[in-house]
Amino acid sequence: MLAAVSVASQAADLAGELPEEFTARVTGLLDRIEERLAEAAVARTDFVTQAAQHIIRAGGKRFRPMLVVLASLLADDPDDEAVVRAALVMELTHVASLYHDDVMDEAELRRGAPSANQRWDNTVAILVGDFLFSRASSIVATLGTDYVKLQSDTFARLVQGQIAETRGPREGEELLTHYLDVLADKTGSLIAASAIFGGMVAGVGQAELDALAAYGEEIGMVFQLSDDLLDIASDTSGKTPGTDLRAGVPTLPTLLARRSTDPSDARLLALLDADLSRDADLAEALGLMRAHPAMAEARQEVNRRAEVARAHLAPLPEGPAKDALAALCDGVISRSS
Repeated sequence: MLAAVSVASQAADLAGELPEEFTARVTGLLDRIEERLAEAAVARTDFVTQAAQHIIRAGGKRFRPMLVVLASLLADDPDDEAVVRAALVMELTHVASLYHDDVMDEAELRRGAPSANQRWDNTVAILVGDFLFSRASSIVATLGTDYVKLQSDTFARLVQGQIAETRGPREGEELLTHYLDVLADKTGSLIAASAIFGGMVAGVGQAELDALAAYGEEIGMVFQLSDDLLDIASDTSGKTPGTDLRAGVPTLPTLLARRSTDPSDARLLALLDADLSRDADLAEALGLMRAHPAMAEARQEVNRRAEVARAHLAPLPEGPAKDALAALCDGVISRSS
């Protein structure tokens, strides 16, 4: 329940003077979604239920359900049950993908708790992810064939993005281009689908659905690229600085830094290719990255994409839902400032 309330409050704060009735509606819907998420993960055995609720119980930003709710409120009176089901499909699909991601990445933690593959094993994590995908599929079938097709197409992009990340860049493909393409498929696609689902529930026209799709793709990229900056820049976000850096995970700032031909960056480039398991080496790499022009360049790119996302909202009807969607652009940027 707390995750839903906090994200709704964040939307209200970001948008400034949103009508109290609108904020209450958003909060109420997100509360219902939070309750139903745990219910959707209930299985025939206690073990599967526990494993399926593991990541859900750990919390999360619930960014995708938020987009479903806000986009649905472009209509004056959307069907609350349809809104909840659409949001459940998106979040269950997302959570299911996290189980698979943790196996692929050999992750030890997820949202501050031991990952499912660490607590149990890889086989359990993969099968629980499959179980949650099946739950999402059952729910989306109640919404209609258009929703089923969009979820299926989105799932295909998620898988292709994971495969591309696993295989690495094709011969001759630029590292940064490959990285951004992977993010678009793994993150942007599902966030875009969330915005479209909300618009479909609202019954908006094709021009508005296209606008929501473009907005979702872009704000999804901003969302992930902001995390890239947080990994290096933040000591106060709750995320341990340098986690991706230490693991050798490519991020926007490090990929930009790797383009440098300045001899003074030789030490930094060596560290980016080195074993950073020693705290002293990680601290040195963080210090050099924080002072590097690549950080400012990365922030400029995040800000640029946020403004592109905001511009995509132009065809949407004026009102508190559009205001809240626009405010999320500022909110996502502020995470990495």
